Amino acid sequence: MLDQLDKLENDALAALATAHDNDVLEQWRIKYLGSKGAVKTAAPNMREVPAEQRSAVGQRFNEAKRTLEAAYEQRKSSLAGAAKAGPSYDVTEPGLPIGAGRRHILSRTIDEIIEVFARMGFTVAYGPEVEDERHNFVALNIPDDHPARDPIDNFYLEDDLLLRSQTSTVQIRTMEKTEPPLKIISIGRVYRPDTHDATHYSMFNQVEGLYVDRNVTMVGLKTTLFQFAQAYFGPEAEVRIRPSFFPFTEPSAEVDMKMKVKGQWQWVELGGCGMVDPNVFTAVGYDPEQWTGFAFGLGIERIAMRKYGIADIRWLYENDARFLRQF
Repeated sequence: MLDQLDKLENDALAALATAHDNDVLEQWRIKYLGSKGAVKTAAPNMREVPAEQRSAVGQRFNEAKRTLEAAYEQRKSSLAGAAKAGPSYDVTEPGLPIGAGRRHILSRTIDEIIEVFARMGFTVAYGPEVEDERHNFVALNIPDDHPARDPIDNFYLEDDLLLRSQTSTVQIRTMEKTEPPLKIISIGRVYRPDTHDATHYSMFNQVEGLYVDRNVTMVGLKTTLFQFAQAYFGPEAEVRIRPSFFPFTEPSAEVDMKMKVKGQWQWVELGGCGMVDPNVFTAVGYDPEQWTGFAFGLGIERIAMRKYGIADIRWLYENDARFLRQF
């Protein structure tokens, strides 16, 4: 009888180890611990045990029953914990293939812009995103009382520093250490506390262009911008330049492009441009009687939106994989 109880306990424990869900566990409970289970049916056999062995067999029977009941409760708790933690995984199974990554649409757009302007003879210059007021305002001929310096329109930091509001700061830094003539573009993030909507964001990328030489004219600026638009968007691109005002250029203009916004074609501002103001040349040590130049600044997000038919600038920063996989 002791051998039978040993076999019953071992068989039951072996079967319990294979119970990987609650349905199988319940079947195991009925088979071994139920009212007609193997443990209950073994009890009547105690009458057949010789009197001198009943104490030992009874003790072994109770021990086997407690062992199986404890093992059942432990297995039940284990399965409940696994259900809360989520599905179990077989680490020996082959892993799912990982698709090849791709560059973000903004990174691709920046590379494409650099390539187009490189064919026009522009080289790339970079500068810091945390700037001082001299490079962000003073050297760009922006007076102290100008609205562009208002705290509600800038991200000011400590010690006369702020997050740059335009990549024109790179033009100043480049001219300070480079003798003319020069022909550069600067690309990078800029920061303005704009309200987020389909065409505005508080952080965005700009491409800033600067050409300084003798006898540079507004005609050259217009030609450069139109050639860029047609080279990048195609000959059907609709671009216009309209008069405007900026402290660092004179005369000044704004560059607009036809874009589809919320399903409708409309003019959207890409940026500003103009002839470099003589005061800017004086601030960096250039002789405005000898040198002339033009500058322009375009929003890269809006260029990407026009190029790839993106209706909302916010999609570029939400990191939704469904959107990113389209490009």
